Amino acid sequence: MRPPEIQSTKFQIGLRAKIKVSGDSLSLIHVIETACLMEVMSPKPGNVAPGRDFADVSIGDFLTSAKVVAPVLASAEGRPLGETILEAVKATRAVVNHNTNLGIILLLTPLAKVPRDRSLKDGIGDVLNATTVEDSRLVYEAIRLAQPAGLGEASDQDLNDEPSLSLTECMALAADRDLIAAQYANGFREVLTSGLDWLREAAAITPSQSLQISLLAVRLLAEFGDSLIARKCGREMSDIVREKAQRLLDSGWPMKDDTQREFDAFDVFLREDGNRRNPGTTADLVAAILFAALREGLLIPDGSGLRGISVL
Repeated sequence: MRPPEIQSTKFQIGLRAKIKVSGDSLSLIHVIETACLMEVMSPKPGNVAPGRDFADVSIGDFLTSAKVVAPVLASAEGRPLGETILEAVKATRAVVNHNTNLGIILLLTPLAKVPRDRSLKDGIGDVLNATTVEDSRLVYEAIRLAQPAGLGEASDQDLNDEPSLSLTECMALAADRDLIAAQYANGFREVLTSGLDWLREAAAITPSQSLQISLLAVRLLAEFGDSLIARKCGREMSDIVREKAQRLLDSGWPMKDDTQREFDAFDVFLREDGNRRNPGTTADLVAAILFAALREGLLIPDGSGLRGISVL
């Protein structure tokens, strides 16, 4: 199934504002936190969601993490990229003793650093081109502190060594095996182009904002698989997940009422093996896409997934 193309002016169909968040109406802190909350509160397959905690991490961990990193990331424009990333990881580790948001931090910090009077597409290139070796050193320290799962060794610019290239250059070396690193190399193409397009398409398919976000996650999985699954379980498993996601879309989900069981089966598959198939990279990309949509004023949260949570 390929959802219909729609114009960007139709992005907000069915999204009646209970909480209005856009790049102009609220502070960057609120935009960042709202994007993170919308991501974790949506029922994406295989991820932590309401009523879907993992044995070692709860939805409360993600909510707490979002709260503490939002003000750190919102200060990105006025200081070096690597410094902001490291401080955000430290803030997270002060309240949660495991990695909940390293990928989100790596994605949102360059986007948050774009001056507010410029669009993300216009400004992200300048941010990425200005990264330094010192940014690399600080980000390496942040990654080691966060201790993400599935990290191996690299033949050049390995995380256990002292970097000698700028952060963008280091990320480019990992772009073929990590979709987050690839964003630094390709100007955030999957976030600012594909991701926003697919979120627009999802808004044309269903008025349910949480379902739009879930559909976005499945679209990402069908196109790319998941880098975290590939690191933890191997490339073959990532390919299997990609094929299953595509079959789910081909079944007519979520537009056909009788396809919910296909979604549920996909969700169960991803949660097997002690949640080792958790598509964490996909969740991070969803958060970045939501941030971009909110920051550019393209998305108005309806508040349905945020009831009972302090956002504003």
